[in-house]
Amino acid sequence: MKLPAHIANLPAYTPIEPFEVLSARIGRAPQDIIKLDANENPYGMSPRARTALANIDFPHIYPDPESRALRAALQAFTGLDAAFLLPGSGADELIDLIMRVTLSPGDCILNCPPTFGMYVFDADLNAARVIDVPRQPDFSLDVQGILRAAHQHQPKLIFLTSPNNPDGSLIDPALVDQLLELPALIVLDEAYIEFADPAGLGKNLSRLGQVPQRENLLVLRTFSKLAGLAGLRVGYGAFPGWLMPTLWKAKQPYNVNVAGSVAAIAALEDHAYLQHTVATLVAERQRLALALAAIPYLQPYPSQANFILCQVHGRDAAALKTQLADRFGIFIRYFNKPGLRDCIRISVGRPEQMDALIAALSTL
Repeated sequence: MKLPAHIANLPAYTPIEPFEVLSARIGRAPQDIIKLDANENPYGMSPRARTALANIDFPHIYPDPESRALRAALQAFTGLDAAFLLPGSGADELIDLIMRVTLSPGDCILNCPPTFGMYVFDADLNAARVIDVPRQPDFSLDVQGILRAAHQHQPKLIFLTSPNNPDGSLIDPALVDQLLELPALIVLDEAYIEFADPAGLGKNLSRLGQVPQRENLLVLRTFSKLAGLAGLRVGYGAFPGWLMPTLWKAKQPYNVNVAGSVAAIAALEDHAYLQHTVATLVAERQRLALALAAIPYLQPYPSQANFILCQVHGRDAAALKTQLADRFGIFIRYFNKPGLRDCIRISVGRPEQMDALIAALSTL
């Protein structure tokens, strides 16, 4: 049987591997690994979420297909009416869902690399064309390039990430307003927004509350970074009212599992824990940035997320990643593609993990 060409030629996404795989590879116990390669929350879920998971009442029953309890908790947390909120199995599921309901084969999306790789992956999966408008050397958006490409190619979707992954830069709000005037759906990915606004847990910077007034604004959020639930796969999005009925029809019926829903609700109720964790990580990010700037061969970029991107000068960045893993059990992300030549990205960890990292980098 012959597969469709766009599926047969689909480039594989390169995921980050879990503790047990990494530990087996380098011969270290999982507890001896310092994992700083996937922007995970090193403090994990709140005690309240752990207790909720241990006391799930009906794990043998299919979850609520409308995620009503979770949406009610999200309404209380965000201030946005639940009618505009749709949870997903991570924000990744929602990226794919958006494309499946809005794109026909051959339609195009506009992408601003370097940025999150799932936009291109899901576009390929949905037989869409990708129009790339590369970011400037400082990772700011090429607004004039976006406007020209939008006029020429008429993309249905424009993906914006703020703070951007992998550099951690925020998009100027005035530029978002300008791009919202385009005849396209603007998908604003705010996976890391809480770390740019620790006092408000993202509320002061997020565009989520503007979705009901904007027919073309879609905002994505996640529990992976804020709440330490990356392994349970829970995200959510805010969508215009006209789009919600179609999203409800097209999503998988039981897309958010019982465990993820229970943990997410408990996390939202433990506001003090979320506040403390985010503030702690932001403080550690600031300390890490100063320490990295003192390493002669590293050039860290300013970040508003829970990671820091560094340009590596005068040595092999790939070898640096390998040496950190093999000699010290420290895993970081390495990039070598346009806009990210010889770059490493380091997730912010606990203070003792950052001390070990800085000591290793200084030794090398």
